[in-house]
Amino acid sequence: MKGWSEHQRAVDRLLASYAAIPPGAPVRLAKRTSNLFRPRADPGVPGLDVDGLDGVVALDVGERTADVQGMCTYEDLVDATLPHGLIPYVVPQLRTITLGGAVTGLGIESTSFRNGLPHESVLEMDVLTGAGEIVTCKPGDALFDAFPNSYGSLGYATRLRIRLEAVPPYVALRHVRLDDAAVAATMLGEVAESGTWHGEPVHGLDATAFAPDEVYVTLARFTDEPGPTSDYTGQDVFYRSLQRRETDRLTMYDYLWRWDTDWFWCSAAFGAQNPWVRRVWPRRWRRSDVYHRIIALDAKVGVSRLLDRVKKVPGREKVIQDVEVPVAAVPEFLSWFDAEVGMRPVWLCPLRTTRSWPGYPLRPGETYVNLGFWGTVVVPAGSPEGLVNRRVEEHVHTLGGHKSLYSEAFYDEATFADLYGTAALDAVRAEHDPQGRLSSLYEKAVRNS
Repeated sequence: MKGWSEHQRAVDRLLASYAAIPPGAPVRLAKRTSNLFRPRADPGVPGLDVDGLDGVVALDVGERTADVQGMCTYEDLVDATLPHGLIPYVVPQLRTITLGGAVTGLGIESTSFRNGLPHESVLEMDVLTGAGEIVTCKPGDALFDAFPNSYGSLGYATRLRIRLEAVPPYVALRHVRLDDAAVAATMLGEVAESGTWHGEPVHGLDATAFAPDEVYVTLARFTDEPGPTSDYTGQDVFYRSLQRRETDRLTMYDYLWRWDTDWFWCSAAFGAQNPWVRRVWPRRWRRSDVYHRIIALDAKVGVSRLLDRVKKVPGREKVIQDVEVPVAAVPEFLSWFDAEVGMRPVWLCPLRTTRSWPGYPLRPGETYVNLGFWGTVVVPAGSPEGLVNRRVEEHVHTLGGHKSLYSEAFYDEATFADLYGTAALDAVRAEHDPQGRLSSLYEKAVRNS
């Protein structure tokens, strides 16, 4: 636990580093890790000093709240809360996602059908604004309400007070195979609305679509009941277990990180799911941040580009996206996706928000489904930049959905302003960043500044 005096010293260092950045120079966090999948220009100046802003400041077990620094990873946050039988309301799938990053960038997980998105359990937060000030804000304040999906364009959270959920030690899983995406979507919608399945409570809900006729809806029930548990940090791979088992049991800790060990299924790209490779690949390196660094290294070195030339691949485009569409539109989107993109598996995660948020206007009380698909597709030689991603953007919005902004985006500025409510962000920027020190959301998400 950091404690308040240590937290204040870290904030003072942050403020000093902000003051040292020349006017007009880009402002960016000096982070060691990132879960963004879009290129960013080199700012050419030192980033903000976030050293010491990466932990839990205080934990109130009785009130089930925690004061957490913005750069604290969910891995460290869970390590602090779970020994007390508590977890955040929503724990995004990857260990190194930070609390501040999830709130400003819209994290999601299997509890989102009943707990919404991470910012909806925040009671209060301190934000370093473009004016170089620390502003405390709460739900209902213009800065707080505009902060979700702002990606640092309104400032950076230094402290967040969040609500915690009491949980038992184990999670019982049931994987229900369905042969039709429409039936799967109906089931997701019914369970998300009722919170039950066949009379049993459902505490976590997601699905994995391997093929048009092979979809597994995973129902998670938090339980005190003891029993043998599975371990997917060794030779076994979690997503493959969905196809082999109808029921399973994990510890709460392993359930929270079930996707991280193999980066969902993307570790296969590095051979990490090959049994022979897996035996010699250290467990401590089977995690999403390691794979992310490998991807970054390949982008610099160009090994995959060389292999594509050898294989005479005409062109290749990264399609790494998460989108939200109304639950009824899931079958139509998957049908279009198979025809136009052709990438499986696809992750499906239902969510319901408690209220409307300016930067990501989903309708409160309506069930949406996040569809995550991550990989590359072959495109014709000389294809325009973002050919496939642009098609995804266009189709998602014809279905009344939205696309997350952690990866590449290609919108024109007018379309972007309409979809992501930037007028509300501009009003907040005018108050808290009158000199325009911080990049706008469009500059960050589309122009990669």
